[in-house]
Amino acid sequence: MWIYEPGSSIQRFEVLHEQVWMQHPVTVVSDDGATLAVRLDPGSGFTFPPHPFGAHPWSSHAAWGSTVVLQLHRTGDHYGVWKFFDRAGTFLHWYVNFEAPIVRGREGFETDDHGLDLIVHPDGRREWKDVADLHWQRVTGRIDEGTVGRVLAAAADVTAQLDANAHWWSRWDGWTP
Repeated sequence: MWIYEPGSSIQRFEVLHEQVWMQHPVTVVSDDGATLAVRLDPGSGFTFPPHPFGAHPWSSHAAWGSTVVLQLHRTGDHYGVWKFFDRAGTFLHWYVNFEAPIVRGREGFETDDHGLDLIVHPDGRREWKDVADLHWQRVTGRIDEGTVGRVLAAAADVTAQLDANAHWWSRWDGWTP
C-alpha cells in the first residue's frame, strides 16, 4: 500500500468506468495508511482527459476556485469528508462528498464522485445537496444500482455518526490552513 509523505504533492484522479475523467494536484497533510488528509488550494489546475462518457461536469473550469479544502479519505469509506475555508482561513463548513472508496497508487489516489453531498454548517444544521443527481447518474449509466445502495448506506452511516455526535473526523475540528 502506498503511504504519502506530508508536504508532498500527489494527484487526485476522478475515474469513471476505469478511465481518468479529471485529475488535479493536492498536497498531503497527513497519511497514516488508514486516513489520508490532503489539501486542495485555490488555483489548483484541472486536467480533463478525453473520455468515452463525454465531458466532465466541471470541464468548463480550469482550476479550483477560491476556497481552501481539507479532504479526509478513510480507507474503504464510500465518502470523503471535506473541511472548507475561505482564503483568509475562516472555517465555512464541513462537506461530505459521497464517492467511491479511494484506491492508492504511485502518483496519487483514485475515486469517483457519486453526486450526493451533505453540507454540515458550523451551527450543526445539515443540508443535503444534489439528491436527484444520484438517480440521474444511475439512469445515465455513470453508476449502477449497487453503487446507489452503497451510497445510501454510507449516507445512513454518516447521519448516524452525526446524530450520535461521534463522527470519526471530529479529531480534525481544530485543523486550520
